[in-house]
Amino acid sequence: MSPNPDRKDALRHFVERELGAGAAIEVASADASFRSYWRVTPGAGASRIVMDAPPDKETIEPWLDIGARLRGAGLHAPEIFAVDRDQGFVLMEDLGTRTYLPELNESTVDALYADALDALLRMQTQVDPAGLPHFDEAFLTMELELMPEWFLRRHLGHSIECDEWDVIELAFRTLITSARAQPQAFMHRDYHSRNLIVVRANHPGIIDFQGALIGPVAYDLASLLRDCYIAWDAERVEGWLESYRQRLKQAHLIDTHVDDARFRRWFDLAGLQRHIKVLGIFCRLWYRDGKAQYLADLPLTWHYVITVARRYEEFAPLAELLERALGGRDITAPRAQALAS
Repeated sequence: MSPNPDRKDALRHFVERELGAGAAIEVASADASFRSYWRVTPGAGASRIVMDAPPDKETIEPWLDIGARLRGAGLHAPEIFAVDRDQGFVLMEDLGTRTYLPELNESTVDALYADALDALLRMQTQVDPAGLPHFDEAFLTMELELMPEWFLRRHLGHSIECDEWDVIELAFRTLITSARAQPQAFMHRDYHSRNLIVVRANHPGIIDFQGALIGPVAYDLASLLRDCYIAWDAERVEGWLESYRQRLKQAHLIDTHVDDARFRRWFDLAGLQRHIKVLGIFCRLWYRDGKAQYLADLPLTWHYVITVARRYEEFAPLAELLERALGGRDITAPRAQALAS
């Protein structure tokens, strides 16, 4: 990835102003938005990361605000060294390249997830959520509606009939009701293996937090334990889930009468809402933004959606609708006609 010539020159001028001439600049990463990240290596001293957020497409203020809240709670969000709000550049600490995803395996997952769950509990109990938007009905609805548009219509070419809309809307109403009924807390909203970095023991680096909201207590837990990029066996997930429920009770984030069945339903439905949204987002990233790699991540997300929907009687009609729409086709294959629609 490279910025347009004007952005490239502006990026270079920002780096030279803050670190002096001669620093090497190379791609660090890009996310699913219009932001990009550049690793800057000066002639002397530690490397730094520059976030490039074009002001006409992104605002850096939520990123700066949430990062400060996380650091204020003792969590490891990147330290900020310089900000150019007019240009949309942030010079920050380089947390390195060891994201959780390639580091996770059968021998490392328990320790790494223990750190991630410790950090999550700290987020939910110690990060100040005052003034953050709520994950309210309008926001939940907006996210859920990505799936029928981008997954069913654009990706699968499925025309939704009136009776199918009834099925979809009833399922969505149940998910929204469940999300709003849960205790509400600080919510990272994208807490998973690509947004956690191994920096030092017991203290994971946390990134991509700018979308944080006040939302259901089980949402980030579902994002982590039912990660769209890696899966774990059901018994292991159940163990993590029950252990975290006990910790939430001890922290007084959930009432003592919230038993394992009720918490499991909260967790399942929070994850189902998230994964329905992600089916739409992964398809939108290809058909709108040209980021084809996300189609390869559809099968696991699909598996989560169908497995959880089949677990609860009220979501069985939605599972049947989705399975009928997919049929026998390869879920990862792009639909050529959709590119012109």
